Amino acid sequence: MATKAKAPLGSKSGARSQQRSTPRAVKADAESRSRRYDPAETRTRILEAAYLLFGTRGYSNTGTADIAGQADVSEGSIFYHFGSKRALLVELGKLHGQKLVAAMQAHDPLDSLSFSVSLKRCFDFCEVNNVWEDVGQENACAKSKAIHKHSPESEPFFHAAKEMVVGWTKAHLDAIALRHGSRGLDTAVTAPLVFAAVGEAMRQYFAPGTSEEQKLRIRAECVRFCAAATGESLADDPAA
Repeated sequence: MATKAKAPLGSKSGARSQQRSTPRAVKADAESRSRRYDPAETRTRILEAAYLLFGTRGYSNTGTADIAGQADVSEGSIFYHFGSKRALLVELGKLHGQKLVAAMQAHDPLDSLSFSVSLKRCFDFCEVNNVWEDVGQENACAKSKAIHKHSPESEPFFHAAKEMVVGWTKAHLDAIALRHGSRGLDTAVTAPLVFAAVGEAMRQYFAPGTSEEQKLRIRAECVRFCAAATGESLADDPAA
């Protein structure tokens, strides 16, 4: 039986064969990377990579290929787990909110955690993670990259983060009220008001040209204001 002769390695047909196999090799490599981790770890790696890149480069300047490379997973796995880049941004907002909530609560039970202590921890967290806050005008390059609260593309992120933090704040206030007796505080109304007050304090805190002395005053006044609004006495707080 006659067989089809193989093309010499250096022939044109051999080169064409190698060229045709290249995309397959790339796809196989991507699939191999997507199978390297279990689904839960793959999802976590994508979130952490996007959290880093969106915060430093910005949403528009970061592609799904960049995220896949940073996470060491296939690009297709991003769409498999999240559906779209915008949906991924929403999940990142939830992640940011969870990180902030974890920093504010630490390992303390909600009913014994003072509101002023949780607010101080909030400021400490934002000092380290301020790439997600407004960036100073003097750093125009950074301002063009990082995600900002007033940028339309960042709205899904901050809405999701707000929902997480306001929900935790309400639970915190409910727990304190239950332990010390209800003071008639409407926590469903108070929680978003506290969030807005802290947000304004953060805007002032990270504003261009704010001195260290001014930061201390802003921080102290925010804690005093919110503690008073929620009926907590700073005189009873040993960490005040």
